[in-house]
Amino acid sequence: MSTDVAATERTEIFTHVSKTLIELFELDSHDIKPQARLYEDLDIDSIDAVDLVVELKQFTGRRINPDDFKSVRTIDDVVNAVERLMQR
Repeated sequence: MSTDVAATERTEIFTHVSKTLIELFELDSHDIKPQARLYEDLDIDSIDAVDLVVELKQFTGRRINPDDFKSVRTIDDVVNAVERLMQR
């Protein structure tokens, strides 16, 4: 995969994750940054995290292994996890 395609894919994933966080959890778009911590900065709880994973499953069309998301702490971590999932 070329660097341009990978960068475009990451941008699309980040845009989708951002839109999802704004819609599902009524977050302010200014708070959505790659380094934003889900639990501390965005006040996402474990039930919210499950809702996010369910939505990401619909987005990717792939089964998501919960272990893939155990170490997710930031929005960038979510993007990385989705990117890895889509490359399988």
